Amino acid sequence: MSKPSQLQQRTRELTILNAIAGELNGSADLTQILQTALSQVAALLDLDTSWIWLMAEDTGESYLAASQNLPPALAQNPASMEGWCYCLDTYEKGDLKGAANVNVVTCSRLKDLIEGTEGLLYHASIPLYGQNHIKIGVLNVASTTWRKLSVEDLRLLNTVGDLLSIAIERARLFDKSVHVGAVEERYRLARELHDTLGQGLTAILLKLETLDALLDVGGDPEAMHQAVHDTIALTRTNLEEARRSVQDLRAAPLKGQTLAGALETLAKETTTRENLTVHFEATGTGRPLPVRIESGLYRIAQEALNNIIQHAEANTVSFHLSATPRKIRLRVQDDGCGFDPEQIPDDRFGLVGLNERARLLEGQLKLESSPDQGTRIEVIIPLEATP
Repeated sequence: MSKPSQLQQRTRELTILNAIAGELNGSADLTQILQTALSQVAALLDLDTSWIWLMAEDTGESYLAASQNLPPALAQNPASMEGWCYCLDTYEKGDLKGAANVNVVTCSRLKDLIEGTEGLLYHASIPLYGQNHIKIGVLNVASTTWRKLSVEDLRLLNTVGDLLSIAIERARLFDKSVHVGAVEERYRLARELHDTLGQGLTAILLKLETLDALLDVGGDPEAMHQAVHDTIALTRTNLEEARRSVQDLRAAPLKGQTLAGALETLAKETTTRENLTVHFEATGTGRPLPVRIESGLYRIAQEALNNIIQHAEANTVSFHLSATPRKIRLRVQDDGCGFDPEQIPDDRFGLVGLNERARLLEGQLKLESSPDQGTRIEVIIPLEATP
């Protein structure tokens, strides 16, 4: 290769890497960073398909964090992108030291499939490492017309992997700082409620008790005594409710669990407490989720379950939580009495609340029901970042 050609090649590589670095540094949102990396790699090497595995920081377990143009056999079956595979096993053992070592690897998730692979069989794997060689994940790239990657291609991919690793670590640090700020804000609100609402209700209670004593002295009618006693009881109830609200602000509804773990606990506790059997199943839920989505979906599950207990006359309920890099889906289905969705009674405020919670999460709620056929509710929340 002549010197001008080498110079042109180096100039092309530097231009590409500069563009990728600029894109990755332009956002602190992890999902957007991953999708940007995949689209840039696709344009860089004209590769059809790519995906990224990340290792969860708390458990070390791998999960599919982002993907581009997965073949139908994988895209339509989220469970196929869970669990063991050759490249992840090699990476976790510390043997995946660079893309050059796995230039052409048979994908263990595709090799036994006959349909839906769209010709994909091989991929290259680029390990992602953080500071102190901490395992972050793996970038996989593939093409239907596989060609052997050149030394220059492999060098570029490894450099892209280094840039991506830095961007992932930065996004995670940013997310932690936001989470700490949210916790501090919850405590601030808790103190504020305690100082205002709690003290206000206590003052009301003291005034009513004084009034009750004056009524005793004045010999007013018994009916007024009863009214005052009822008001005192109601005020005490409200005071306790205010204290419970303060506790709710201090502790997130999931109580330190993952969404899948919290829903499984909810299912078990409801089965034990109610005359109702609740099943739970999860697919692809190893990936961490934004706190607002986890809390929102958990509240939706709680509300849906309360509606079933109050109205459905059901014997069995099933929860299914399914996550992909692009969306998370919660399905709640019961075998109860059902109803006509076109004639929902005015007092069914629970369904209104479910719709509102889904809307606040920028998702959609689907409802299917008919008399004597049970009810199925499905909530779909997008996870892709908006550019």
